[in-house]
Amino acid sequence: MPLALLILALSAFAIGTTEFVIMGLLPDVARSLSVSIPSAGWLISGYALGVAIGAPIMAVATASFPRKRALLLLMGIFIIGNILCAVATDYNFLMVARIITSLCHGAFFGIGSVVAASLVPENRKASAVALMFTGLTLANVLGVPLGTALGQVAGWQMPFWAVAVLGVLSLIGLWRVMPVGHDEEKTDIRAEIGQLRNAGLWAALATTMLFSAAVFALFTYVAPLLEDVTHVSPRTVTWTLFLIGLGLTVGNYIGGRLADWRLGTALTGIFLVLAVVGAIVRWTSPYLIPVEINLFLWALVSFAAVPGLQVNVMIFGKAAPNLVATLNIGAFNVGNALGAWVGGSVIGAGFGLQAVPLAAAVLALAALVAIRISLHFVQRAAGVTSEPVVAVA
Repeated sequence: MPLALLILALSAFAIGTTEFVIMGLLPDVARSLSVSIPSAGWLISGYALGVAIGAPIMAVATASFPRKRALLLLMGIFIIGNILCAVATDYNFLMVARIITSLCHGAFFGIGSVVAASLVPENRKASAVALMFTGLTLANVLGVPLGTALGQVAGWQMPFWAVAVLGVLSLIGLWRVMPVGHDEEKTDIRAEIGQLRNAGLWAALATTMLFSAAVFALFTYVAPLLEDVTHVSPRTVTWTLFLIGLGLTVGNYIGGRLADWRLGTALTGIFLVLAVVGAIVRWTSPYLIPVEINLFLWALVSFAAVPGLQVNVMIFGKAAPNLVATLNIGAFNVGNALGAWVGGSVIGAGFGLQAVPLAAAVLALAALVAIRISLHFVQRAAGVTSEPVVAVA
């Protein structure tokens, strides 16, 4: 794998850390800025909405740029946004700074995944995308716990300074290591927008959204499930989240290999297993060891789908991959919000925390239906009845 892929992974690590680290710092932020915990929680929602809305806007805005230059610009916005977060002294300023930071997120992952796939031979494209997204999974395993610990010791602003430094290192790496050929490759804006007429693209995006909803319907409420149903301590919850992070990382690697092998078969199997493993959490949740094993396997299966989902969308954008790949990142974030809402609605309706895994399983089955529809469009476009060979621009 080229060194440029490692730089993209480092960039993904920095972006993933800045998105999620505030989850562990909410009490500190709320106290410091004199707001309630729910108000502080909007800093997470604001970032997610900024990604979903800003992703296509930034993709179009940078469409006339060579991909390398676009990545450098987006990383520059990321650095500025984190510095603004670090110097924020009131809630509104911090919210604006978080939204500014989020603007780079979707477009960077979208364009970056296209670049990652183009750096390797045809049969290793999904693995290359998986390597880049390994940075995002490692952000959950290492970046968020370490950032939370740093914020608790040195103040909640310090993690944003640390991430800004990582952003500078990524910027230098992208500038020095990214192949020159990518600096000459520009995007056809008309072709990009023209892809939005493709029904198969929207089926692929719906697949991503439903998958993400299935994951975050459960993931959002893992901590209260463990505390109120399994009856474990907050420290055990922290270690469980670390274990889940390991599962996400391993699953991301395995998923890249499976998608390189046979994309449609891999995603179909993953969604089916995700539904089963997720539903089983309903019955293992009262017991510590079984639920720990269950959640690790669930996390592994969850992120095994991520590389394939990105490649699945990129199939519909061979002539103009930047926008469609970026829209997929937006679909992930829309799914995050949808899943959290579904899980909260299940709890609010009186079904209890143990019903949340069942709701997540239903969403996984919906994603299974969506991927079969998406593959139908691929096969029809290719004029074949069997699963097509993956081809990414």
